[in-house]
Amino acid sequence: MNKVVKNATEALKGIKDNMTLMLGGFGLCGIPEKTIQALVDSGVTG
Repeated sequence: MNKVVKNATEALKGIKDNMTLMLGGFGLCGIPEKTIQALVDSGVTG
C-alpha cells in the first residue's frame, strides 16, 4: 500500500462530514497549514 500522496487535497479525499480528526504539529514549523486550509476549502462540516 502506497501511503504517499501528492498534495493535501488528495490526502483529505476520504474525509466526510462529522468525522473526528487529529492533526499533529509542534511550534510554528510543524503546523500543518496547507492540510488545514485544504480541509476548510473542501467544505466538510461538523
